[in-house]
Amino acid sequence: MASDTPPLPPRHRTALPGGEDLAGMDESTWLDVIQKMDEVYSQLVADEVALEEKNAQLEQSQQFIFSLLAAMSDVLAACNRAGEIEETNAALCELVGRDERSLRGMALADLVADAASAARIRHVLDTPALQRSGTVVEVELRDAQGRSVPVDFNGTPRFDAAGRHVGVVFVGRPMGELKRAYHQLREAHEALKRTQAQLLHSEKLASLGRLVAGVAHELNNPISFVLGNVHALGRYSDRLRRYLGAIHAGLPAETLAELRRQLRIDHLLADLPSLMEGTLEGAQRTADIVDGLKRFSAQDRGELAPVELNGVIERAIHWVQKGTAPAFTVHWQPGPPCQVLGSAGQLLQVMMNLVQNAYDAASGRGDGQPATLWIAGRCEAGLARITFRDNGPGIADEHLGRLFDPFFTTKPPGKGTGLGLSISYGIVERHGGRLLAGNHADGGAEFVVELPLLPRPAEG
Repeated sequence: MASDTPPLPPRHRTALPGGEDLAGMDESTWLDVIQKMDEVYSQLVADEVALEEKNAQLEQSQQFIFSLLAAMSDVLAACNRAGEIEETNAALCELVGRDERSLRGMALADLVADAASAARIRHVLDTPALQRSGTVVEVELRDAQGRSVPVDFNGTPRFDAAGRHVGVVFVGRPMGELKRAYHQLREAHEALKRTQAQLLHSEKLASLGRLVAGVAHELNNPISFVLGNVHALGRYSDRLRRYLGAIHAGLPAETLAELRRQLRIDHLLADLPSLMEGTLEGAQRTADIVDGLKRFSAQDRGELAPVELNGVIERAIHWVQKGTAPAFTVHWQPGPPCQVLGSAGQLLQVMMNLVQNAYDAASGRGDGQPATLWIAGRCEAGLARITFRDNGPGIADEHLGRLFDPFFTTKPPGKGTGLGLSISYGIVERHGGRLLAGNHADGGAEFVVELPLLPRPAEG
């Protein structure tokens, strides 16, 4: 290391303050001394730089902590063992309407709105076991307007650098807004459930409306039969009245016999049993149709009973063909009895929706081919599996993932609500089954309904 100190002459003697001389202090000795001084100075400079870096880091950490406290939406109060506030944050200041300086040194219990809340805070401060495990206490704080605000405080112990317990940190969330939000959420959920029920009923009524023509045709046959029989009974009643009047008038036997022949009393009496039987049959058929309509259109009450799927599919095909699809060709051969546990009306709605959708898809091809549907059923291994395959254009790839979404439809405006498949999916799912959709290898769309079979009673 270079030095500006001039070299000392040989054997130079230096006097010490005590009068002693330093002998033998040559140039190399002084160079060592100066080098050590430079090293000490360099170390001092390095320590000062390191200290400044540590101070900068400390200031950054402190600023980070302050920014966290300021950004917290939860209120915070760091208290000593007596419950006096030593540190707080902006959220608590804003809630109680006081600045940070006035809150320091104040007892946290002085900020509550009632004696019960103050007693809960004191209980946490006086119970070390609660502090060690951390505990949640519900208190009522008084806000800046003097209103009571519910706050859930979580109290945890606070320790100093030596590990000594010096107080408790209370962190809490004002629950007023949360409770109001929960109340609004619950109201929205109830409204959503009511809307869902209304949509379900509306879709059922829309399906029922599409079948009015078929139902009218179904009712026309038995009603016409009953009406014709009633007219015949009216004519028979007039003839019997004339014959009985002649008997009561005491006319001669020859006259009564001739009148009996003219009025065809013997034919009338022979025809009456079949006439009455046909009338009762027509009336019963009408009652059955009306009862079926009432079950289909009624609100679902969640009542489950054994349902024979073959009969449900037969009715779905019959009603759709009679209603909106008289030219629809359906290939369906009922198999062995296949029972599931569920709602007959809801399952009928699912089957009708799938049959109706198949007709809508197949009849919209525009190539002159007749709309055709193939239905196949299989019941085995505890599962009923019903497949519906049409000869329509199939389902576009981009639509497969949204097919069961509410209000999604590929039909033109006014032709579909977009709720049929969504509701059908929910019905099948509530019955413990699955509704699947895809495209058949030979073309056309394919829907599969899977439902758990009703266990057969053990034979004994």
